[in-house]
Amino acid sequence: MTTPTALMALPSGTPPTGAAGAGAPVPLGLGVARLGRRAEDLVIAGLVKYSTCDWPGKLVATVFLQGCPWNCGYCQNPDLMDPRAPGRVTWEEVTKLAERRRGLLDGIVFSGGEPTRQLGLAAALDQVRALGLMTGLHTAGAYPARLAAVLPALDWVGLDIKALAHHYGTVTGVETAGQRAFDALGLVVASGVDHEVRITVDPVVHTEDHLRELIELVKARGARRVVLQEARAEGARPAYGAALANRRLRDVIGQVPEGVEVRA
Repeated sequence: MTTPTALMALPSGTPPTGAAGAGAPVPLGLGVARLGRRAEDLVIAGLVKYSTCDWPGKLVATVFLQGCPWNCGYCQNPDLMDPRAPGRVTWEEVTKLAERRRGLLDGIVFSGGEPTRQLGLAAALDQVRALGLMTGLHTAGAYPARLAAVLPALDWVGLDIKALAHHYGTVTGVETAGQRAFDALGLVVASGVDHEVRITVDPVVHTEDHLRELIELVKARGARRVVLQEARAEGARPAYGAALANRRLRDVIGQVPEGVEVRA
């Protein structure tokens, strides 16, 4: 199992792995009530000191929060799904890093898991800004109301849109997830916060027609930047790697629409 110290030494942009308590995600809301609203109550699975890829164009530290209500096959952090797993990094460690790196780091990105699941996120964002750093968020939009509450404290959002709404059950294991994700997209666009929409191209699920329709939909909803990402077997559960069978993004969509970025 990777230790918190090792997590903080991971190469730029590397997600943490090996958190305790891996297992199937629990339904939306389960366990949230016992989470506090203080930044110190955050259950933090890992901390990466320097990343150049978690917020394009910025040098950031990335905080990985434990717990996610969805069960995406291609997830590269499956050990972060279980909301009952204990944290391995304290909030004090994060703030001390931010203070030491002030003037070097552009900001702090909160990732996961699904960071909006934890009620202490709002207080944490306020503290990061008080330290003079910018704030970023990776989210799949699982909790639109909580996302709306923290948007005023964010400088950038990376929003994962996984599929057309009626296909979300296949991707996440939660049939109602699509409505939540597209509600979140509307909130992000309306907020005016800088953002990108990331679509992980999953050859196990997606077809070219599906992807093209999805890209056009998110662009029509006002997404500023649309990015296609590779689904990878590395870090995912073995069953997904077997199903992926070495297929790649270009096996699903050959000609990428104009204005859409492809990220390895």
